Amino acid sequence: MFVNPPWGVNVSEADDKAPRRRQARGERRITQLLQAAAQVFCTLGYTTSSTNAIAREAGVSPGTLYQFFPNKEAIAIELSRRLITDMEATHGRVFSAHNARLPLDEMVAAVTDPFIEFCHGNPAFLALIKGPDTPGKITEDHDVLHDSLRSRISELLAVRAPSLSVTERTLISQMALAMVTTGLDLIAQHEEDQRQLYVSELQTMLYRYLAPYIGTEAVPEDASAPA
Repeated sequence: MFVNPPWGVNVSEADDKAPRRRQARGERRITQLLQAAAQVFCTLGYTTSSTNAIAREAGVSPGTLYQFFPNKEAIAIELSRRLITDMEATHGRVFSAHNARLPLDEMVAAVTDPFIEFCHGNPAFLALIKGPDTPGKITEDHDVLHDSLRSRISELLAVRAPSLSVTERTLISQMALAMVTTGLDLIAQHEEDQRQLYVSELQTMLYRYLAPYIGTEAVPEDASAPA
């Protein structure tokens, strides 16, 4: 006669929990490897990084790494995918109608500060797209993110200045995003004592560029935007 284990868990429940435990351990290992890869990519750059260096940084054997990723490219693509997902969550919060209606200096800070902090906390986000042999999938995903950001900036402009045409909003949003992209790269290159100077310069530049188009005062709640 079959007897259940003495600790009171029937076999079907134990069998069900085991895969979940293995999945959780696997996810923790993947996270460990991606964190190590982020450090290696930032230190060495994507081009000169290797799976051996990533495994060494993670404190595991190359064989363990290959259980989860077949090569360096797969690691970089998964790391980039997760970082872009986090970045999208950030811009989902900051491009709000509330922020759009703030006085211009406050609006610029409310929109750019989270992105600056994100890139400062995740330097691999910028490091992954700098190498000459960065995987094409990463470039494609960043292009999609870039287009999404440009569209959200255009929506923000529409709230503040409904009289702007779609063509005008597109041009202004492209220029503003180019300023932010360049500014983020410069900010990332400097240590903490210089970093805030570049943050201030970026935000001042955006303020001066946007002011003639969308004004500097707060926008009333009942201001209407074009459909």
